[in-house]
Amino acid sequence: MTLIKKKLAKSCVGIAGCGGLGSNCAMALARVGVGKLVIVDFDAVQESNLNRQYYFRDQLGQKKVAALRENIRRIDPGIRVEAHDLKLDAAGVTRVFAPCRVIVEAFDQAEMKRMLIETVLDEMPEKFVVAGSGLAGWGQNNALHTRRSGNLFICGDESREVSNALPPLAPRVGIVANLQANQVLEILLGEPTTHKKNK
Repeated sequence: MTLIKKKLAKSCVGIAGCGGLGSNCAMALARVGVGKLVIVDFDAVQESNLNRQYYFRDQLGQKKVAALRENIRRIDPGIRVEAHDLKLDAAGVTRVFAPCRVIVEAFDQAEMKRMLIETVLDEMPEKFVVAGSGLAGWGQNNALHTRRSGNLFICGDESREVSNALPPLAPRVGIVANLQANQVLEILLGEPTTHKKNK
């Protein structure tokens, strides 16, 4: 096992929301071998979720945390998945995500996003939050970015809100989810070192 794999195997990451961002980010983190994932959601898998969320038709009606836990285990049964079927409030955030170094914010609702970010930054200042903002529609790849403010990282274009004209679709949702996962890795492992080849 390489040093990177050992470090990731000892890491714990929280996922707040198991929809388009959360389910895809969790799968990316599972594939690189993050040792423990704490996932939280209170919703069930619906047919309308299948255009962007990491679930399958035979999982319709299942609780998202149960379905996502099963999908993670199909990739790597060694990953510890702590699944919480609940709607988070500030007290729940501090309790459930206590063992996590990084928490991924993956909520749909603005008030839930704000609650989680403010709770972590105010009550858990040693932890990092990786949030998503601006993922609706399609195209405009170059508008997607990551911005840091202290222990908060925001991934997306920070402007395009979901609407009937700009629905959440798999490509852009997946890109932002993977930006979040990649940012989590940078927090856990540090920036990668580059090696120039000798001429």
